[in-house]
Amino acid sequence: MDMMKMMKQATAMQKDIKKKQKALAKQEVKFSSKGDAVKVTATCDIKIKTLEISPEIVNPDEIRKLESAVFDAVRGALTMAQRVAEKEMKSITAGINLPF
Repeated sequence: MDMMKMMKQATAMQKDIKKKQKALAKQEVKFSSKGDAVKVTATCDIKIKTLEISPEIVNPDEIRKLESAVFDAVRGALTMAQRVAEKEMKSITAGINLPF
């Protein structure tokens, strides 16, 4: 394969990756736990955007329940965001084994 052609392909791929990363930063996923008691919105660049806790579950005697619900919602949102990001990045790097 021609070295110049490979360089052009690598440059094009780098531009595509940057473009996709910007798009992922704008794309959002939502996840809720404990019957919508806790809702989290994250961007697909793995950042939490919002966290909502239903007033009905805030009780000092049940702090463990609240902590568990928040943890589950955040973990779920980040897992979903990472799956979307991986899928999008694989569409650019098809056939090349890169760590995305």
